[in-house]
Amino acid sequence: MYLKQIKLKNFRNYENYIVDFSKNINIIIGDNAQGKTNLAESIYFLMTTKSHRLTEEKNIINISKQNLEVEGKIIKDEYSSEKRKIKLNKDTKKIFINNNEILKITDYINDLGVIIFYPEDLEIIKGSPSNRRDFINKELSLLNKNYYILLNEYNKILKNRNILLKEKQKNKIVDDIYFEILTDNLIKRSILIKKYRKKFIDKLNESSSQIYLEITGDENFKIVYQPQYETEDYENIKQLMNKNLEIDVKSGNTNIGPHKDEIIFLLDELNLQISGSQGQQRIAILSMKLSEIKIYEEYKKTSPIIILDDVFSELDNKKKNKMMKYISNKNQVIITTTDLKNITPKYKKESNIIEIKRGI
Repeated sequence: MYLKQIKLKNFRNYENYIVDFSKNINIIIGDNAQGKTNLAESIYFLMTTKSHRLTEEKNIINISKQNLEVEGKIIKDEYSSEKRKIKLNKDTKKIFINNNEILKITDYINDLGVIIFYPEDLEIIKGSPSNRRDFINKELSLLNKNYYILLNEYNKILKNRNILLKEKQKNKIVDDIYFEILTDNLIKRSILIKKYRKKFIDKLNESSSQIYLEITGDENFKIVYQPQYETEDYENIKQLMNKNLEIDVKSGNTNIGPHKDEIIFLLDELNLQISGSQGQQRIAILSMKLSEIKIYEEYKKTSPIIILDDVFSELDNKKKNKMMKYISNKNQVIITTTDLKNITPKYKKESNIIEIKRGI
């Protein structure tokens, strides 16, 4: 699978823009603030129906316009292609496959694959545990619609349980039977969420260490999943929840569950959040993202599009070319950069170069 063409109408600084891509390496080059990252974002938006950069979705609409359209031609295999389209205005979003409106996001994204690296991904390591949980939730939701549904159910139950905890905190009368039902349902879903996450981290570790080694020459990189509690037994978790109930009531929040899990990145057993340089952190995230390729191919039976936004920053020339060597035979790759200095001529010759100047 690869993206053959994308058409943008009123997407950020692009009022009307069409660009064709090759099925191998594509390099989007231009000065800063010309729209390279916006173009990368539009591809991710087309593939997932969401921006990877912000929460206020309406802000991706051109500031002087009221709506946008993103349309792409996707080659599924040598025999078939299809058109994907998203229409967004200030109030509504509609998604289409071959001009047929799709009502469920899971039906739209289920057979698509995209992996993106962008500079803010460093916050996965540098930021709070919620950044790392958000990463796992986002990636697993794109990979598996069952996880997407499960996570949404968990979050709704968690929200309702927290509402009742706040009522208890104020000494208001609460339906205890309903509270117990919420707690039971929360536990059942927490067990499944942990299993999905553990399996996902195990799969990431199958490739990420080798990728890190190939780019840097350094060994012993790994990702460690640290759930808040190890047990996956319903009764044991129920006991933990009951023991913690007084604390939950005092805080007005549920303090036990996968919404409190942690993920650690280690190099030679040292936590990269504490002891890693920014360059090491960048390559750790890149290695983790690239390790998802095999997971997509296994679970979705498709080759994901790989978007690498400003990936060359803070990489020395040797690491740049090692990375280019690694990705040169990996699916469709879209890279944004301000220059191609010190990139081996072979890789430049093999790439489709797209120059961007003020969104054109």
